[in-house]
Amino acid sequence: MVTGIIGKKLGMTQLFDADGSLHAATVLRAGPCVVAQVKTAEHDGYEAVQLGLVEAGKVRENKPTAGHFKKAGVPPTRVRREVHLKPGGDPVKPGDEVKVSIFADGERVDVIGTTRGKGFQGVVRRHHFGGGRATHGSMFHRAPGSIGASSYPSRVVKGMRMGGHMGAGRVTVRNVRVLRVDVDNGLLLVEGAVPGGPNSVVVIRKAVAAKVVKVAQAEPVKKKGKK
Repeated sequence: MVTGIIGKKLGMTQLFDADGSLHAATVLRAGPCVVAQVKTAEHDGYEAVQLGLVEAGKVRENKPTAGHFKKAGVPPTRVRREVHLKPGGDPVKPGDEVKVSIFADGERVDVIGTTRGKGFQGVVRRHHFGGGRATHGSMFHRAPGSIGASSYPSRVVKGMRMGGHMGAGRVTVRNVRVLRVDVDNGLLLVEGAVPGGPNSVVVIRKAVAAKVVKVAQAEPVKKKGKK
């Protein structure tokens, strides 16, 4: 059984429950996807499928990718990702279509995406350094300070927090609750925020380590008097 799907982040909205509670939600356009390749344990060492996101418009392809899709008998796709297979269910073959209907309301999923790029940032914004005094003549406001000893080890140790490129990294948000599944429009609404900006590509998969949802129960009221 296919455990994930490729989608795009459309934006954020709000949803109300029947009791009036409010939830911030992210709207994802999930799929439709086609299976471009099936990987088996005998041939590849693990079981997975390569999915391609079906989009409108013409896709430019070179000869290797053209042969790859021709072998699978599917139209060429620009965005391709690999997701694992879960034992059980119907066997998967190239050309099969994967839709948002693989998820259900209330299910827990993991969302994988690329965060927004922030460019080059200093230590105050990148690592939340406190900085120095803001008074006149201090000459030390947002500088990182000492980055190592001169005598020993006479070098900058690996992992030193310094200024550099911030954002544009792969991030996985785990155990996100599915608020609503719109099969007709291919939409998936999940609770909270997910990495990336509008129209960015994300992978939604069934939660690898789903948390057990604890429901608060009211304790019975103890009556005064005889037990």
